[in-house]
Amino acid sequence: MKYLLIAASLVSTLAAASDAPQDYTHVMPLTAATKQGVLQVKLPREVYLHSRSAMLDDVRVFDADGIALPFALRSPPIEAQLSHQDFPLAVFPLMSRGGPASQLDLDVNASTDGRLLSVKVKPDAGEDPTHPPRLSALIMDLGKAAAERPQISALRFALPPDQKEYSAQVWLEVSSDMKRWETIGAAELNWLVNRDAQTLVNDRLDFAPRAFRYARLSWRTGTPLQFAAITAEQPVRTDSAPAGEQLLLTPAAGKQPEDLVYTVPVGIAPNKVGLQFSEANAVLAGQIGVYRDVPPRHVGQPGWRFDPLLNSTFYRITQGEQARSSGDFDVAPVHAPQWVLRTAKTSAIKPQLRLNWQPGTVVLLGNGKGPYLLAVGRERATPAASSIEQVAPGFSEAELQKLEFASVGPVQQQAGSGARDREAELEALTSAQRRLIVLWAVLLLGVAGLGFMVWRLIRSSRSSPPAS
Repeated sequence: MKYLLIAASLVSTLAAASDAPQDYTHVMPLTAATKQGVLQVKLPREVYLHSRSAMLDDVRVFDADGIALPFALRSPPIEAQLSHQDFPLAVFPLMSRGGPASQLDLDVNASTDGRLLSVKVKPDAGEDPTHPPRLSALIMDLGKAAAERPQISALRFALPPDQKEYSAQVWLEVSSDMKRWETIGAAELNWLVNRDAQTLVNDRLDFAPRAFRYARLSWRTGTPLQFAAITAEQPVRTDSAPAGEQLLLTPAAGKQPEDLVYTVPVGIAPNKVGLQFSEANAVLAGQIGVYRDVPPRHVGQPGWRFDPLLNSTFYRITQGEQARSSGDFDVAPVHAPQWVLRTAKTSAIKPQLRLNWQPGTVVLLGNGKGPYLLAVGRERATPAASSIEQVAPGFSEAELQKLEFASVGPVQQQAGSGARDREAELEALTSAQRRLIVLWAVLLLGVAGLGFMVWRLIRSSRSSPPAS
């Protein structure tokens, strides 16, 4: 029995100890434009198609010497796209004969909702009437009530059509009631034209986003100017997931007549599903879900149940030479070997199932000898991924997102490679184990037969009468 345990331990140890590129069914070369200490790789669809593990436990990265490199698996980051929405401002010039804009006495005419109708400087008895009034400041009205005021982060200026060059330093103050003003920013505005008729433009005044109703623009240097237009910008942040992968699956008969079953690679957990019809016009109401194994409560009951994840009407209709379709629907990511389409009744329509998923990212430590290999496809592989802190310690999230991407070459299937040789060795060891079991059985039978013969001799000697 001792030798049996040794043989079984040898089989399991050999299967676990070997971890080389030839032990995996598919490999892909990795190349990078520069030599960096930490790289990232977007997992290609081939990894998900050929993985034998729902959690991608059989993913490896090897260097040129076949040494496994440290790596971490990460979910794809959400990409933030920044844009802006424009709000035109109503502009009122302040004409005066002297004094800073903050000291001017204003005559304000506004509607009941606060919208400015006119803004003028009240005449001062001490002013010299011989001096013509000049532009002192610009009052701007956003025209939004308190509950509707957006967060503004910049003002953009446009020169009059007949003016090509301009330079000045401006200050911006904001207010909600035209009484209390707060300075929030300043900028150097420039429109410069060189000898080649090229224009260098700085037409923005940026500041921290905030909500306000009124604004006042004044000049610290340069000649005050009545701009052709002043536009407020509201920052708009749009979060979007990176481009995903898509797979089309052909149906097969399910466990019930109204079911269609689609076999899904074990590594894929789709976040969107849809149906793709070959017919020009098709409408199909049904549920998309998965089969679950459950213990039967009574004899004769099936040991499974159908769990719906989506209930909708799927369609493709061609109208006016344009096709409209139901598109893809969001679902909770689920790893299941089969996805099921269940309809109210058996239908002749056999649509394909369209799966969408977000591929993950491998962050690897490039401490080996290049070129590198990305390997996948091995039964019962043990997880090898480390935490991101063990692969790229000290890297911030922003730095991780900016890591250089290594490009993935064409997938290579290792047919007839060392992976099959390893399986042959395991099979040989299993055969040796079986032969050892047979040998022990024969030996035990021999010992049992010998014991039976000894017992017969002893019994016959006891039953014989003693010699005279």
